[in-house]
Amino acid sequence: MAWKRFAVLGVGSRGEWWSRAIAKQFTGTIDIVALCDHNAGRNQRLAGLIAEHGQRPALFSDFARMLAEAKPDAVLIAVPDHEHARYATAAMRAGIDVVLEKPIACTAEDCRAILAARRETGRRCVVGFNLRWAPYFTQLKDIVLSGVIGDPVAVDMQWLLDTSHGADYFRRWHRQLGKSGGLLVHKSTHHFDLVNWLLDSDPVSVFARGARRFYTPQNADALGLQDRGPRCLDCRAAARCPYRLDLTKDAHLKGLYLEHEAHDGYLRDRCVFSPEIDIPDSMSVSARYASGALLTYSLQAFSPWEGLTLGVDGTKGRLEFKHVEGGETRTRVMPLGQPGYDVEVWKGDGPHGGGDVRMLEALFGEPPHDRLGRAADERAGAWSAMIGITANAS
Repeated sequence: MAWKRFAVLGVGSRGEWWSRAIAKQFTGTIDIVALCDHNAGRNQRLAGLIAEHGQRPALFSDFARMLAEAKPDAVLIAVPDHEHARYATAAMRAGIDVVLEKPIACTAEDCRAILAARRETGRRCVVGFNLRWAPYFTQLKDIVLSGVIGDPVAVDMQWLLDTSHGADYFRRWHRQLGKSGGLLVHKSTHHFDLVNWLLDSDPVSVFARGARRFYTPQNADALGLQDRGPRCLDCRAAARCPYRLDLTKDAHLKGLYLEHEAHDGYLRDRCVFSPEIDIPDSMSVSARYASGALLTYSLQAFSPWEGLTLGVDGTKGRLEFKHVEGGETRTRVMPLGQPGYDVEVWKGDGPHGGGDVRMLEALFGEPPHDRLGRAADERAGAWSAMIGITANAS
């Protein structure tokens, strides 16, 4: 069913991205009828930005009122992760389809609630797994399906976040386990979904270990930052801190967050070494799948470079992939008993390797023939989140 009337809940960075992309690409097809956020300043700012493309959304701070008065066909939910379930279930029970930013939720109870609402109402529930749509990841699925490496039996994935991207999770609300599920849920749900999709199987057991060893008060002291404050803006150690975020010099973050702090008190530049942080920055996970395949996964949030390495071993050979942000991307196939060879990598333009643009087109434009099963529903969202949730519990 094609959506004509779309609403957005949560107008932070991801809500802004979705709204501006839809307005730019699909005005005339999709009307953004409402924006909803408790921060009135950010609401008004985003309304002004998409007005450039002819969109005139009504502004709300109350979700139930927005659903009743704006009457959208579908709503994007881009609020902090721990709030996903209550809004998603309310929307579906009001007869409205849901597009969820990942992760679907950060507790097993909330995952079950969303699955139940979807089952009871029959409404559509989409999870924004844009990496499936990135051409170089789509190509990996195509290679696995070709049979050249046989049946997949083991996956090794190492994902590295550098000290720019990685540090940012320790400044924001994501640094609280109760709000995000930590990186194993908020971030790794992307990665676990890729593995689930490549294997075409569901996980049956998970074990993990994690620790916070880098973004700690002790490391700050070792860097000579004993006089640090709770945020970067007025921190006495700011000039000496290699992880300072200066909101006054980033026009986008200044306009999105700093200029609207008075509305809700949200601070976008909190200290990455705060003792209040309760999520790990170094994690490793082992999982077994219904197919018998095994996953070995690690995530580090303080690497000198950003990207990933991936190996898929099959009964007939091995598939290797390496991607360095801002650098090379390489895919190699090594059939057993034959010379290995590099494959010309499928490429795309835009955020997330071109995945965002393709995902939007599939949702709001002409859906492509999808023989690779890239569209992700609530079931895919729940399975990927549950790996991280179970990992945290282990």
